[in-house]
Amino acid sequence: MTSADYNAWHTPVLLREVIEALRVKADGLYVDMTAGGGGHSAAILEKLGCGGKLIALDRDREALEASDKRLSQVETEASYQLIHASFSEFPSCLEEEDRRLDGLLADLGVSSHQLDRDERGFSYLKDGPLDMRMNQDKGMTAAELLADISEEELIALLRLYGEERYATSIARAIVRRRELSPITRTTELTSVVAHAVPSKVRRLGNPARQTFQALRMAVNREQQELAHLLHEIPEIMKPGGRVVLISFHSLEDRMVKQAMRRWQSPCECPPDFPVCTCGKTPLGKQLTTKPLLATEDELDDNPRSRSAKMRAFEFLGGAQ
Repeated sequence: MTSADYNAWHTPVLLREVIEALRVKADGLYVDMTAGGGGHSAAILEKLGCGGKLIALDRDREALEASDKRLSQVETEASYQLIHASFSEFPSCLEEEDRRLDGLLADLGVSSHQLDRDERGFSYLKDGPLDMRMNQDKGMTAAELLADISEEELIALLRLYGEERYATSIARAIVRRRELSPITRTTELTSVVAHAVPSKVRRLGNPARQTFQALRMAVNREQQELAHLLHEIPEIMKPGGRVVLISFHSLEDRMVKQAMRRWQSPCECPPDFPVCTCGKTPLGKQLTTKPLLATEDELDDNPRSRSAKMRAFEFLGGAQ
């Protein structure tokens, strides 16, 4: 399988920028939290040499299989390991000796492979079971979530995760529809949403995008998973270790931005205090004062990179 074939599985976003920001050391230890199709992982592994190690994680078993095939073709003296795990299982899923990292990457987007496969239920453009689980071994499907959630909770979910303007009318329409029969197919949900919004909204494009996004984030507990990862990162980074995080949603980017701001300026003293008394010193520095975005050339090659925002941070001496 060629690089182009693997990139059809999932094109790595901001690849050049990621590798530059990680500043990969040949003998370093690096973790890719979202292996996907192995694009970012392969680029990191290519930079590693004797004594270097890459650990690639993903909660989607299909992603790990694709990554394994890709990484096995990289010519390197370094080693690599694949782990089936979610953010909330990190870093306990690592061996004790692998918990001091030179670099960590997390691409928070959904892979092209997941979106394009009908049976995964992520796409509002294709018919399939309303699943949306990244880890199909466990957890509640989107169909099961819609069957049980109250109208008030659904409105809140659509507003928070989908930033959906018509959350109330969509939630009301879903509740009315499920009283007749369960909503179990993606096209069923798409139809319900389309009939719940004004016709002018339908003319602008498929109105179900934000509803599907909100359900996917809820089903996979994406906000909670990211919060756990951001909490754990400072404890496992070596001095000089670098973290690169790519987000695709304003809520995720806000969480990343706030975490890096806390890492850089953890002092909790009131601004008018003449000296710091809390004793919390900076853990490092942000390498990106503003998020890096995809170039026009990348957008032409990979339109799904349009909403990607990359932020990077370098730690000084680990958590203090």
